[in-house]
Amino acid sequence: MAEREIAEKGYAHPEKLVTTEWVAEHLEDTENVRIVESDEDVLLYEVGHIPNAVKIDWVEELNDPLVRDYISAERFAELMSEKGITPQTKVVFYGDKNNWWATYALWVFELFGHTNTAVMDGGRQKWEAEGRPMTKEVPEFPKTDYPLPRRDDSGIRAFKAEVEEVLGKVGEGVSLVDVRSPGEYRGELLHMPDYPQEGALRGGHIPGASNVPWARAVREDGTFKSAEELREIYEGEAGLSAGDEQVIAYCRIGERSSHTWFVLKYLLGYGNVRNYDGSWTEWGNAVRAPIER
Repeated sequence: MAEREIAEKGYAHPEKLVTTEWVAEHLEDTENVRIVESDEDVLLYEVGHIPNAVKIDWVEELNDPLVRDYISAERFAELMSEKGITPQTKVVFYGDKNNWWATYALWVFELFGHTNTAVMDGGRQKWEAEGRPMTKEVPEFPKTDYPLPRRDDSGIRAFKAEVEEVLGKVGEGVSLVDVRSPGEYRGELLHMPDYPQEGALRGGHIPGASNVPWARAVREDGTFKSAEELREIYEGEAGLSAGDEQVIAYCRIGERSSHTWFVLKYLLGYGNVRNYDGSWTEWGNAVRAPIER
């Protein structure tokens, strides 16, 4: 039943999503499955979480404390060992705000080659709405010996120089998608509405980028829209194509665009889609970077 619910949505990679029912059925399968909560509100886990779920704090645990980059391969291996994760462990992510940070954590995991991952469709919102069990108990799992991974930024991550290289090719096999709010895209805001307007000296968008706000990919209950509905948005409205030579998504710091990256890569099956995590805090502060409004 649970697998059929996902399969009926027509995704290219239905294995990258699981239902709340599937998670409920695998709560005790801690040898093979690790449930990970990653939220924008880093205090939510302490308020209550899915039984046997571990917390990953995107600020403290995934980002380098000094350099604007992700943790080293050595630290990633240590983190996996601390969470009781092996290279064979299926890691299922969920969180608040339509799985916003859950997809970000998944994207970082895949930078390090841990691709046995999935997202719980509907996230924390759906789990709570269904009245499923929550706990404040923090689980403890035996420490593992996670081998040193090789981080590969080339396949799913884009850097500023690479975005600059494709500016003249937008619309000719290359697509840029700005997943921020319309106000940010137009240069009227520097951050989402109701957030502190900080982080960049200039507002606007990268020349040629289409605007598809990231949350349009989900329904009111937090679950992802069907593949048909998603294609209508990204291809019918924004002009993207699964046949594009490459697609680059960006936002303000790379978290919202990781959600769109997940949608394009795994739900619609785009072959070459990357997340420009430098995003607007880098582009909007860079000297002489071209900007459109």
